[in-house]
Amino acid sequence: VQLQASGGGLVEAGGSLRLSCAASGRTLSSYSMGWFRQAPGKERAFVVAISWSGGSAYSADSVKGRFTISKDNAKNTVYLQMNSLKPEDTAVYYCAADPGPLPGTRVAAWRYWGQGTQVTVSS
Repeated sequence: VQLQASGGGLVEAGGSLRLSCAASGRTLSSYSMGWFRQAPGKERAFVVAISWSGGSAYSADSVKGRFTISKDNAKNTVYLQMNSLKPEDTAVYYCAADPGPLPGTRVAAWRYWGQGTQVTVSS
């Protein structure tokens, strides 16, 4: 499966952005999906994930209550709605996919990756 992330940009603190991750090659209905991010000088880190069925989701403590992941199987697209953005949310955001159940929060557990999209939050 090929993943294409988009929607990044520059936003002021307190603002919102919605990232999209469009898939091709396979239907996402049987894939769990996740978003990760990598800030300058830091390792790629888990942000949020949703199960293949959409029935369960979990997120990092740092984004709980602010970021929401959703999955539209008909459009073969996953979204990350980011609200109340903070400067520390600045990073390159990556979408990831893995067939079957949620594979966890480790980067190595996810099989497929899209290219990143830059999110910059100004103070």
